[in-house]
Amino acid sequence: MTAISAVSVLPAAADDPPVIGGDCQGTSKFVTVCRQDPGSGGGSHQQGGSSNNGSGKSKANSKPRPQTCSVERLAPQPPAGDPVWDGHKPGDGAIYIRVCLSDALGAAAGAQVVPKVFWAAEAPQVNIDPEQLARAAVDKMLLTGPNIASPRGTGRYVVGMPMWMWVNQSTTTYGPNSASASLAGVTVTATAKVSSISWDMGDGTAAVVCNGPGTKYETSMGKAQSPDCGHLYDNASTDQSGGKYHGTATATWTVDWEVTGGPAENGQFTETRQSPFTVEVREVQVLN
Repeated sequence: MTAISAVSVLPAAADDPPVIGGDCQGTSKFVTVCRQDPGSGGGSHQQGGSSNNGSGKSKANSKPRPQTCSVERLAPQPPAGDPVWDGHKPGDGAIYIRVCLSDALGAAAGAQVVPKVFWAAEAPQVNIDPEQLARAAVDKMLLTGPNIASPRGTGRYVVGMPMWMWVNQSTTTYGPNSASASLAGVTVTATAKVSSISWDMGDGTAAVVCNGPGTKYETSMGKAQSPDCGHLYDNASTDQSGGKYHGTATATWTVDWEVTGGPAENGQFTETRQSPFTVEVREVQVLN
């Protein structure tokens, strides 16, 4: 049985049975049981990155994915007459317990979990989607948007002068960052690292895409342009809200995952995280 502590065993709701069999588009080579949360509708999981709400955390993919669940035979079986048999008799099928990935993660965090208990005529097969385990591992990493070192919100910059952009690096803001998630004997380890940062400078120009953290500016570099991550403002920000340009730095995290406990499988997907910034740009003041 899947180890769950401090749980109550209750019958599954009549409108919430597992759907045994079926074709779960996008699932892995593991044997699957298709089950969606009530009201979630059909759909498949996406390989692309998640969108972002501006708070530094990405939203879920727009199309729901089949839920990853462990389904096992309850031992010992309930006595005859128990309501969970739903009118069936012992020996006429069996009673099973379903614990899904979200339940297991909740139990690990100390929450009380109520597994679903249900009758089935035949033993259900287990749905273990390793990519969902990888995404659960990413949730443990607490990834955020870039930790912007430059441009500084308190800094003042000049029209026509090269601006150098760079970020501070840590495991949660740049990576690499690794974590694992397990369910029903399958363990997936995921490693995330920022592969690029797209800078929307707030002045209507095309985004500046930097494939690294950027280079820190030193006064000895004078008026040179950044070798790998820079921008040049053509106009002052005086007519912008608050007298500053309002931009966004969007980090693309590339996540590589592999099954480290279970049938060999690996894959990759991306996540995005954002951080806002402001920058004040002024005209050069010429003194006579």
